[in-house]
Amino acid sequence: MTTKGIILAGGTGTRLHPLTIGVSKQLLPVYDKPMIYYPLATLMQGGIREVMVITTPDDADAFRRLLGDGTQWGITIDYAVQPEPNGIAESFLIARDFLAGEGCTLILGDNLFHGWGLSDILQKTFVGGSGATVFAQEVHDPERYGVVSFDDRGLATSIVEKPQKPESNWAVTGLYAYDHRVVDYAESLTPSPRGELEITAINEMYLEAGELQVSKFGRGMAWLDTGTFDSMVAASEFVRVLEQRQSTKIGCVEEAAWRMGWISDDQLVALAQPLLKSGYGEFLINLVS
Repeated sequence: MTTKGIILAGGTGTRLHPLTIGVSKQLLPVYDKPMIYYPLATLMQGGIREVMVITTPDDADAFRRLLGDGTQWGITIDYAVQPEPNGIAESFLIARDFLAGEGCTLILGDNLFHGWGLSDILQKTFVGGSGATVFAQEVHDPERYGVVSFDDRGLATSIVEKPQKPESNWAVTGLYAYDHRVVDYAESLTPSPRGELEITAINEMYLEAGELQVSKFGRGMAWLDTGTFDSMVAASEFVRVLEQRQSTKIGCVEEAAWRMGWISDDQLVALAQPLLKSGYGEFLINLVS
């Protein structure tokens, strides 16, 4: 379906004030990495090597300092700005030239995904044909999310944004894959009552055309968003426990690049050198040895 990815790392982060008055939410730490490493690693695990980061005018330079142009990881990273938080679906209009008529995968910059087989799931989805795929997971508070409902055959019948009375517990996560028509669909949107171009409206267009697939994440898959103080702490603790118990890293972009074969052993070791004092670099070196 796509070889290009978009990370939406904009917004004002008002739910995290005063932390985000001076710095983008997606640059804050989730345990041992900047938040944006997690969605970037997810795209890389799915085989995506061309990425656009969309952020605010004030934060663009900071993201460039952190991520560079991506060549150190065997990928390319472009940047664009969203001057105002006009909705997730505006991402496709901002990235129109970057997409150049191709489909894309969009991931929200504050979403973390982890689980066995995630890379295989993503790669199979991202190289699919026409249409769109959204990823859903059962939650206990579906009224906070876009909710997808299914018929007796398991086919999606509706997607409703933050319903007062949800028809199911399946929430649409912040990960979406679309074919080339997504830009045209985005251009046809009008702002919702809250003044935003809604991603749910695009999903509904694909659903009405009979071309929306829903990939359900099972119980072995973790999906965390980090938009509040409590959820950031929970995500950090999740990462800390798993990394320490399993001697692994979650959201490690260097490892993702190495495992995909985009950088060599020597390149991985070179990337590790400035990171040795934190223990992060030692982990990277141990991958090779």
